[in-house]
Amino acid sequence: EPTDPERARMMSGPASDELWISTFLQAQAAELGAATNTLLAYGRDLKDFAAWLEHRKTSFEQADRDRIEAYLIDCDAQGLSRATRARRLSAIKQLYRFAFEEGWREANPAIQIKGPGRKKQLPKTLDVPEVDRLLEAARQTGRSPADRIRNTCLMELLYATGMRVTELVSLPVSSARGDPRMLLVLGKGGKERMVPLSPPARDALAVWLEERDKAED
Repeated sequence: EPTDPERARMMSGPASDELWISTFLQAQAAELGAATNTLLAYGRDLKDFAAWLEHRKTSFEQADRDRIEAYLIDCDAQGLSRATRARRLSAIKQLYRFAFEEGWREANPAIQIKGPGRKKQLPKTLDVPEVDRLLEAARQTGRSPADRIRNTCLMELLYATGMRVTELVSLPVSSARGDPRMLLVLGKGGKERMVPLSPPARDALAVWLEERDKAED
């Protein structure tokens, strides 16, 4: 049974915060194949945290949950964005998870700290004149008349139904025949739903189907 001093020596990590960071980044690169940009971001964030701790005469090895939360509060006071603060916390969490797994720390002080979350914003929408210009551009853009007919059909369907682009391009042609008032769409998770077609969308669909059938004859 090791004594307390022996246990402390067994749990100690690298001798400096710089070595903590470099060892952690090397492991991320070797074991997880982390992208260069990710490693650079981790390095910048952890160096900022290390400098903050050093100013308060402490280190990665000694910092507890209160210290980490105080750092995040300080980041908020500096006016850093939610995204930046969330990224810095993510780097700290990754570092301490690695340190715990390596036996540098007896416990992970960051494991229960929650991030600031993402700021919820309403989606941006186009106004009516912008939609009109978009639809008109579809009617005039394309290498051939057939392309312009197809583009018009695609844009009218997107505008009328609110379908995702992936849902639209994977829609079977058979579901669009017969001048339908509704389309059956296969969405995320294999869920099906019915979407209504506006008269302009139905007209554009009929013209495109006629053009498509001519090209296949």
